[in-house]
This record gives sequence, structure tokens and C-alpha cells, in this order.
Amino acid sequence: MRTAFKSIVSMIALMWVLNGCQAMTGQTLGENIDDTTITTTVKAKLAAEKGSTLTRVGVDTNRGVVQLSGVVSSAADRALAERVARGVGGVKSVVNNLQIQ
Repeated sequence: MRTAFKSIVSMIALMWVLNGCQAMTGQTLGENIDDTTITTTVKAKLAAEKGSTLTRVGVDTNRGVVQLSGVVSSAADRALAERVARGVGGVKSVVNNLQIQ
């Protein structure tokens, strides 16, 4: 009986902590993990682009919306960065704030 009570208390505590995470960020744990995965994937794909300076592009994701920031050397690089970000699974939209140097 005592073990069952501890299990129930542990589950309630876990639910409370996870709910607290959502209250602080406005996102569920799953949404936060998805956004982190999207950000990491976009950064990796940008870094893999040969012949470009896209490794300096800042990437932030919130609820599937990717925001690109920083400076690129050409309009072609700006467009390429947006195309790469849009091609990542889970991306709902892209806000391209990249500036051309």
C-alpha cells in the first residue's frame, strides 16, 4: 500500500512540474522539444550548404515558426537560407529577418 501511495505522489509531482514548464514558456514539453529539433536541423542544413556563409545565420523556432536573423553576403544567400528552413519537417512558416551586407 505504501509503495502505491509513493507512486501516485510521484506521478502527481511529475505532472505538476511538466504543467509548470508549460505555464512558464507557453509551450508543452513536446512543443519545446519539437522546436529545438527544428532549430538544430535548420542550423545543420544551413551549415551543410557548400560555398555559402550561412553558418552565421541565427535560427530561433517558436511553435514551428522559424525566425532567421543575422547578415548574409547576397540576396541569393538570403533566399537560400529561407528555402532551406522551409524544407525542414515541422516548419509552419519562416520569418526571414536576414540583412544583406
